[in-house]
Amino acid sequence: MNISLAYSGEERDLIEACVRQERWAQRIIYEAYYGPMMGICMRYASNAEEAEDTLHEAFIKIFKSIEQYKIGTSLYSWIRRIIVNTSIDQYRKRSRRRTEDLDTAYDLSSNQPGAVSTATEKEILRCVQRLTPTYRNVFNLYVMEGYSHREIGEQLGISESTSRSNLVKARAKLREMLKEKGILHV
Repeated sequence: MNISLAYSGEERDLIEACVRQERWAQRIIYEAYYGPMMGICMRYASNAEEAEDTLHEAFIKIFKSIEQYKIGTSLYSWIRRIIVNTSIDQYRKRSRRRTEDLDTAYDLSSNQPGAVSTATEKEILRCVQRLTPTYRNVFNLYVMEGYSHREIGEQLGISESTSRSNLVKARAKLREMLKEKGILHV
């Protein structure tokens, strides 16, 4: 996804203005990326308020580290990475207990069709938000962000097998929720 900023000047001018902490430049970036980044935060959060808190915290990080952005690369990708990492950081702060490690999770799989493919985006989002924080984060990192189970384990401080187990359980729980809503008929 490429977003064009509603700004007639060069990207370099906009980024340099952000480095100087000029509010008009920060507002342009914030308004241009608010929608798509809020969508990402909503996938990781339990509700809209939690997502908005994460989004605002991420934008603070973005504007504090904007001088690290390399002009000419994808600003969207750079911002998205900070949003995802901030969502994971927020999860770690909220996490009070760890999911137990299941060595047998490696062999767990499901042959049923994906529940996600038969529901609308809003229905899926509501169900994803109802997952436990651990299941929600593993699901998002694996399915939506494309992380490997090893990378998820490193990010969340869990083993690869726990990541696999949590993904299987998250998918099963989503399938169950979609069945209860009458969206999935399997």
